[in-house]
Amino acid sequence: MTDQPDHARLVERLLPAVHEAGAVIMRIHADGVVANRKADGSPVTAADQAAEDILLAALSSAAPGITIISEENATSHAISAPDRFFLVDPLDGTKEFLRPDGQGAFTVNIALIERCRPVLGIVYAPALGRLFHTCDGATALEVSAGATRALAVRPVPPEGAVAVASHSHRDAATDDWLAAHGIAETISIGSSLKFCLLAAGEADVYPRFSPTMEWDTAAGDAVLRVAGGKVQTPAGDDFTYGKPDYRNGAFVAFGGFSPITAST
Repeated sequence: MTDQPDHARLVERLLPAVHEAGAVIMRIHADGVVANRKADGSPVTAADQAAEDILLAALSSAAPGITIISEENATSHAISAPDRFFLVDPLDGTKEFLRPDGQGAFTVNIALIERCRPVLGIVYAPALGRLFHTCDGATALEVSAGATRALAVRPVPPEGAVAVASHSHRDAATDDWLAAHGIAETISIGSSLKFCLLAAGEADVYPRFSPTMEWDTAAGDAVLRVAGGKVQTPAGDDFTYGKPDYRNGAFVAFGGFSPITAST
């Protein structure tokens, strides 16, 4: 890799487009959403495509030499992962976007991958007014209600660890993992917000055994890692990016929780 980008400057240049994408998503949400089905059966809306168009234009302007792999551009999924590339999910949590419960657990996501690891991440939940992003390799921030705070994972509270789990895709393997590790309390929420709750010190661990794609996880993963967390395979190996078809296997994202310390 050459011409190392200034990550802090890159985030600064991308944030206006992320906010614009969020505003477009919320306008479409307010007008009523019609979902179509992609070839894999997953839902897609006009908000997905409108947000992606905004983000891809911003990325092409801010970092024209970096490959972009994006959810709604199926052609990009056939590109072999280079040493440095962007992963974009313009609307993660489409099922939550379509759900009439008002939870607002859907996000706009941009991640930069370098040598198989997420080094920059932006996650914006427009319905909740919460923006999470890395600044550099040492600092991650949340901006909400006009206030900015540094993010850091928390020690597990004395009353026990709190897990986060998928609202739409929770499975028996997740329940078995939680039971095996003595975790009784779970927050059920959609999208990449699960990583961000760990980074913000609002939960402690996120096991995931049902399918995800790399653009679903990379931005939140980057934020969590900079906030002091980690993401591993269930076997304890580092969780990497640029896999075949950009398809993830099972993983566990850790805040302050560790199976080793939990058993002692």
